[in-house]
Amino acid sequence: MNDASPAPTPRRARVRAPELIGEGGWLNTGDKQYTLADLRGRIVILDFWTFCCINCLHVLDELRELEEQHRNTVVIIGVHSPKFVHEAEHQAVVDAVERYGVEHPVLDDPELATWKQYAVRAWPTLVVVDPEGYVVAQHAGEGHAHAIARLVEELEAEHEAKGTLRRGDGPYVPPEPEPTALRFPGKALLLPSGNFLVSDTTRHQLVELAEDAETVVRRLGSGTRGFTDGTAGTASFNEPQGLALLGDGSVVVADTVNHALRRLDPATGEVTTLAGTGRQWWQGSPTSGPAREIDLSSPWDVAVFGGRVWIAMAGVHQLWAYDPETGTVAVAAGTTNEGLVDGPAAEAWFAQPSGLAATAERLWLADSETSALRWVDLDGDVHTAVGTGLFDFGHRDGAAGQALFQHPLGVTALPDGSVAVSDTYNHALRRYDPATGEVTTLATDLREPSDAVLAGDDIVVVESARHRLTRLRLPEEAVRVESVAHRTRRAATEVAPGGLRLDVIFQAPQGQKLDTRYGPSTRLLVSSTPPELLLKGEGADTDLSRELELNPAIQEGVLHVSAMAASCDDDPANEYPACHVHQQDWGVPVRITEGGANRLPLVLAGMDQDA
Repeated sequence: MNDASPAPTPRRARVRAPELIGEGGWLNTGDKQYTLADLRGRIVILDFWTFCCINCLHVLDELRELEEQHRNTVVIIGVHSPKFVHEAEHQAVVDAVERYGVEHPVLDDPELATWKQYAVRAWPTLVVVDPEGYVVAQHAGEGHAHAIARLVEELEAEHEAKGTLRRGDGPYVPPEPEPTALRFPGKALLLPSGNFLVSDTTRHQLVELAEDAETVVRRLGSGTRGFTDGTAGTASFNEPQGLALLGDGSVVVADTVNHALRRLDPATGEVTTLAGTGRQWWQGSPTSGPAREIDLSSPWDVAVFGGRVWIAMAGVHQLWAYDPETGTVAVAAGTTNEGLVDGPAAEAWFAQPSGLAATAERLWLADSETSALRWVDLDGDVHTAVGTGLFDFGHRDGAAGQALFQHPLGVTALPDGSVAVSDTYNHALRRYDPATGEVTTLATDLREPSDAVLAGDDIVVVESARHRLTRLRLPEEAVRVESVAHRTRRAATEVAPGGLRLDVIFQAPQGQKLDTRYGPSTRLLVSSTPPELLLKGEGADTDLSRELELNPAIQEGVLHVSAMAASCDDDPANEYPACHVHQQDWGVPVRITEGGANRLPLVLAGMDQDA
């Protein structure tokens, strides 16, 4: 007889969860206000997000299946924590919740009160609170849905046994649908017929409008999320955005959440797939090859330049290109690092490119997260016309070197060689003239303009948050506006001069281990803006901890940290274990002050035991 007891399960670290506070109040709850005590007995997943952030949008999609499978035990709460000034406007948050199909309660936290209470450092961050009100896990970035699903199953079993799990309907109350012809349209295209084709993003359709830009001629797509080829009535899209006309009269569609390019035949309404598998691209996936076999990541806009269809690949901060002749797709510019770096295509950094416009000699792009207007020349070199980086934005006209935008999503080439910028979060249409280097404002009082197209002497603007196209006469005189400059709403982290220990916290999910079959399974890349901020510690390595040395002569800047870890199922009997990639990019504003911190912990997955 063996009376030895089995080894106890390691006790999960638990920290009492701070209260949920947000001046903007609650959305998707039927106007009811909630506290954590109201949610006791349920597994609560806090999703710290902001609606400008493509990684946050990826996480919303990752969580949909989990949300559906555990609807009677799990409550997901989106804690909206703004980066841009516009994102602190309550109505903008209301719009974003509908725009992206968020089907759980959202706490509007414009002052970042709850963000600070939970010591969050990155968008997106997921925090799991158990049924007794304790924080048991934290994950930054995307790719964690499988780990959280496993944790949820463990918590369900544990608290069912303890009698502390409460099942039932959650607090989500859907809003009433609005009867508008378009709902948060994304991009528009002038067809050879003179009609307009519009991506009706939130309704997962394309809509053809008559020349008046108002009358609906036909709808294309079933109107429900899906990835199905077929006729105008049976094909399905998933939040489509960009549109471009090919030489044969067909239209290329950036089918954003399907991570695909689709082809529409306007004559028949038939929809087929040109590129993408429906799966999201991850680090280590192929970056070129037959277009239907290569994963893409949130293509947001498309434009024909130099015989190829260029793709604003917002999800990985790159430009890709599809070749209609060979049916192949490949990376065209960008490293996947998020930021603003000019130079040869292979070395350039972008930050969520979201709008494209081609001329004979330049491909213009709206680089939304850096609030920048940039361009690619015929040699593939990348240049910046307006914009300085991730944390400076505003509405300021004048010389390009000091002009400011706020998260622009669209760019339109004008007949005189200048470009119009859909300056989305400034609710304005701006103009940049390369001949003079000046930025002016063409129109204000637009509501989240996301694109514009030329129609004769007019410019037709997609007013996304007013659910319509708005026709403007191109003005000869620019509008004068009061200049305003902003910094990100996120406070800088105060650090001490000299040595700074960077620790990226990663704990493999329960039942998994780091995947070391083919070498190191972790990667850490560190850089800074300005580059002079870092005297030591820049570059890539496999260790998730690093000693940095900060330049005491630089008072403030941004540390750019990119971390990746791969984990696989820990079962020796399984020859083909399931593996997952966890990754996150942080842009951490820092201010060097005496008495500041000498350690910077960033949680990729797990809990910081030294906190």
